[in-house]
Amino acid sequence: MHTDPLILTGKYIRLEPLNENHIPDLCLVGLDERIWRYMRYGMVLTKEQMQTWVSNILEKAAKGNEIPFAVIHLESGRAIGATRFLTIQPDQRNLEIGGTWIGIDYQRTAVNTECKYLMLKHAFEVMGIIRVQIKTDLRNIASQRAIERLGAVKEGILRKHMILPDGYIRDSVIYSILDDEWPAVKAGLEQKLNR
Repeated sequence: MHTDPLILTGKYIRLEPLNENHIPDLCLVGLDERIWRYMRYGMVLTKEQMQTWVSNILEKAAKGNEIPFAVIHLESGRAIGATRFLTIQPDQRNLEIGGTWIGIDYQRTAVNTECKYLMLKHAFEVMGIIRVQIKTDLRNIASQRAIERLGAVKEGILRKHMILPDGYIRDSVIYSILDDEWPAVKAGLEQKLNR
């Protein structure tokens, strides 16, 4: 399975390997508590916290089972968020798409749909993945609706799944898309992106 850094380009965004050079752009759009409220990392509200967040993500990527991306808005040329392939299991042909956040001004646009489309297409058609998992905080209803709009299947709830930095014990909702479901999911995403 190919897990080297890569670039995925669509009509609205480009996903490129996350690095420290993206921090200034990410600070312009990402220091907003609404973005981080349900994320497992805690709040990222200062430049220093964003630097720490990026450093931590890059450390995890260096271990080889994550591929982090900056989400680049093609029209502006700026990084407007981040996402990644997580928990890559080549022997099981499974991975997770997660850690996704998009600046508030770009939410509920084609950005997240195209982001997921590019990642899913690469996972299923290039990496040979048979199952992609996506999970979210049970409290994050907007995220659940967005995942469902992708065409993912809700598998269930992992109760008391993780303890967040503020001490909150989070339940996580688990979704998946399988390789034999991908053609229908792909067609639906392409229809949404070509409206």
